[in-house]
Amino acid sequence: MNKSQLIDAVKQKTDLTKKDVELVVSTVFESMEEALITGDKVAIAGFGTFAVRERAERRGRNPKTQEEIVVPAAK
Repeated sequence: MNKSQLIDAVKQKTDLTKKDVELVVSTVFESMEEALITGDKVAIAGFGTFAVRERAERRGRNPKTQEEIVVPAAK
């Protein structure tokens, strides 16, 4: 399910207009993004927990050339 499908599903289950649902869904996602950017965890009971994780540098392989490469550390 993508964002527009989520908006349609919420619209069908409420008396809100599509514009209002878009505003609510966008605001929820923006708020979650802001919290994650500042390093906070987002925990929604019964749904899931979201957090930014740091990944260490690792060895990988270019699938086209089979050359071994170093994949840098990332968030």
